[in-house]
Amino acid sequence: MALSGGSTPRALYTLLGSEYRIDWSRVESFWGDERFVPYDDPNSNFRMARETLLSKIDIPPTNIHPIPTDGEPADAARRYEALLKNIYGSERLEPARPLFDVVLLGLGSDGHTASLLPGEPILEEREHWVAPVTHGRAEPRITLTYPAIESSAAIAFLVTGSDKAQAVREARAGNISLPAARIRAQGEVIWFLDSAAASDSSD
Repeated sequence: MALSGGSTPRALYTLLGSEYRIDWSRVESFWGDERFVPYDDPNSNFRMARETLLSKIDIPPTNIHPIPTDGEPADAARRYEALLKNIYGSERLEPARPLFDVVLLGLGSDGHTASLLPGEPILEEREHWVAPVTHGRAEPRITLTYPAIESSAAIAFLVTGSDKAQAVREARAGNISLPAARIRAQGEVIWFLDSAAASDSSD
């Protein structure tokens, strides 16, 4: 499972850590993207997941795979890609064998998802599974690329707030000017929306 960062998944992670009986020994946790900050930084996606979920459940530490944020962004991206390839057991993704069972994604009001940002070169990356994003935000980021995100049995978008409603509508309509709309999922895509985010959606 690839976890999402940001504020929206907090409630989900809290529920998963307290309300559901899950055999966490069978779950491997990865991240869709990460800000290039230390793990104890308030902006760290890993820190948020650790505080709301990972510290509340009985998951083996060896099953937790945060994106590295030491050294240089490009080297950290290479190391995370090498980890994914080692666990997957191949240098190439196969359509019949997804990399992930579930990828959780958010959506920005500008249509970005993970750290696939509008107008950035990362949107054209189709070879690497992980890449640095050094422009477009205050801090560098590391993100899964389209090939890795698309190699999932299910992609779940978690979106809340009226400021995201237009982006939801346009992404679902396939407006490729939005990074989220460029995802060509191999598996199922599920949208979990609150009433505000769904207010301008087609259904």
